[in-house]
Amino acid sequence: MGEFTHFNKEGNAVMVDVHAKDDTYRVAVAAGKIYVNEEVYAAIKGHTAKKGDVLGVARIAGIMAAKKNSELIPLCHIIALTDCEIRYEMHDEEHSIEAFCKTSCIGKTGVEMEAMTGVSVTLLTIYDMCKAMDRGMRITDIHLMEKDGGKSGHYVCEESCSD
Repeated sequence: MGEFTHFNKEGNAVMVDVHAKDDTYRVAVAAGKIYVNEEVYAAIKGHTAKKGDVLGVARIAGIMAAKKNSELIPLCHIIALTDCEIRYEMHDEEHSIEAFCKTSCIGKTGVEMEAMTGVSVTLLTIYDMCKAMDRGMRITDIHLMEKDGGKSGHYVCEESCSD
């Protein structure tokens, strides 16, 4: 296992200096899930929610959050994303919505935190838009599914990585 990278030898928090790294294509995918009650699930899936297109609004919120990641996570670098996509999988049997955020860039540092932030805010937006109908919604399993690029290479979450 490696070491924490955001501390100097005196133990002070620092932004990692990436100036010597090569620019490479970097991509990351994060996922998370929200469990809702049957009524909310039907309203979202049927596009009958009073607040409109819940998943469309959440998609835009997730993209905006990924772009602003460095303003939210103190030691993250400002990254010029070349792409950010949010997609969903609906799980009828458990009344859940799984969200995925894919981010990419050409740069000196990865886009994992942008993908994680994007999926988190996507799910939080769904919660916010639906809380009047279900305050018991649960957001779970936010995790990095895959990343590629840079010195550390390719990572794929195994089935058990979020257990």
